[in-house]
Amino acid sequence: MAKIQDLLSEVLLAGDEVASGATVKPSANFNADNDAVMLIRAVETKGIDEHTIIDILTQRSNAQRQDIAFAFEKRAKKKLEDVLNGALKDPLKAVILGLMKTPAMYDAVEMKKAVKGLGTNEATLIEILCSRSNKEIEEMNKAYQEVNKKNMVNDINDDTSGDFSKLLCALAKGTRPEPSNVEDHELIDSDAKVLNEATKQKKGMDTAKWISILTERNIPHLRKVFQRYNVYSPRSINESIKDDISKDLRCNLLALVQCIQSTPEFFADKLSPIAKNDLKRDVLTRIMVSRCEIDLIPIRKEFKKKTGKSLYQCIKAATKDDYERVLLALCGGDD
Repeated sequence: MAKIQDLLSEVLLAGDEVASGATVKPSANFNADNDAVMLIRAVETKGIDEHTIIDILTQRSNAQRQDIAFAFEKRAKKKLEDVLNGALKDPLKAVILGLMKTPAMYDAVEMKKAVKGLGTNEATLIEILCSRSNKEIEEMNKAYQEVNKKNMVNDINDDTSGDFSKLLCALAKGTRPEPSNVEDHELIDSDAKVLNEATKQKKGMDTAKWISILTERNIPHLRKVFQRYNVYSPRSINESIKDDISKDLRCNLLALVQCIQSTPEFFADKLSPIAKNDLKRDVLTRIMVSRCEIDLIPIRKEFKKKTGKSLYQCIKAATKDDYERVLLALCGGDD
């Protein structure tokens, strides 16, 4: 069990600050075998005991859920994920099955859904790739290869085109430099100047330079670049993108810049339509599942700032039944 927890902890963005932002944390009195027994009873109950399934799986960390799955299969001779898939109905099923996957596997599945079939879900691709660390992207690539027997970067390249494809492929490689203790003031100034000059090209904005800098610099460095940008331009970095970037890349670069500036604010924006009961269910499910063990508390705070409403109350108003119950459990409280 400890080995699984160690591996998963490496995938998180790291540190006490991240852990303190989680709404779902490891259960202190955890016993995988006891949980497995309770889940066996829950799925064998006439009509299925959804409440027990929700109460157990939303109060355990992902590492603990993997141990429960192992204990369940040992006892029941069936895979827990397969049993839950057959026993539950959407939208509850989508949340529970998402919780049962490792973070890397969940991201890999969501990425595959976004690139397969007719039309690409650009918003999903950019959401995941903008907000994951190098380690998370590395693990996602491995999981994608394992499940699909294909290279994720190649699939993205085949399914997208132009500058958007270049941006996604650069992010999907997960090669952004890690933060450094040394602040390179000359490079900060140079990058800010290059970004500004790239907006003044007669033939249109030099998007290649923007993509290069935004994907090949570490996050703290880029935050300083965005601040320095105002020395060379009367407009903010966001205003320049809105004014000068072509429509097909504009929203994606804005999402990337916002995620670099503040990941919780980025996700609060993604969730904000729920305040008007106008949020797609798959987006709500994915964010709640993928962020509950990372930074859902700061996301909740940013959501309250933006909408004047609590995420908890908005979920209550926009959902119902077991889907409401599971999302409120992941939300972790009212603000």
